[in-house]
Amino acid sequence: MNELTVEELLILAEQVATEAHKNQVDLGNVPYIEHPRTVVSLCSSKKAKIIAWLHDVLEDTTVTEADLIQQGFPMDIIEVLRLLTKQPGDDENYEGYILRLQHDPLAREVKIADLTHNSDITRIPHPTAEDFQRLEKYKHALSILTEQ
Repeated sequence: MNELTVEELLILAEQVATEAHKNQVDLGNVPYIEHPRTVVSLCSSKKAKIIAWLHDVLEDTTVTEADLIQQGFPMDIIEVLRLLTKQPGDDENYEGYILRLQHDPLAREVKIADLTHNSDITRIPHPTAEDFQRLEKYKHALSILTEQ
């Protein structure tokens, strides 16, 4: 099988994400695909945009790494998605997870974009104390990822 170009991978990533998230909504009852779409818009490189489309697919849908490989996504993309995906039953704490992402430029770029969008409390019509607590967690993670 021929390798797909970056442009083809970008189109494919959007298609995969759109299909995978088609019946999901976010905390504000907005179609979930709008979250990856916004994360993509906050990323600069095409490779980061590919990863941004797919950043929640392995964690929040039935799509597997094998599915993505079969569709033509290269291992370097899969490896970054693996870094971004919190595994079920994994006892790694959130700060450890964020510190791990800090060392991969693509994972870091996508996670900063993800956290930036997740930190927009206006996405939630009636935020609760739990929502504000989560926002503080995101702000702390952003401070770790953006320190130079």
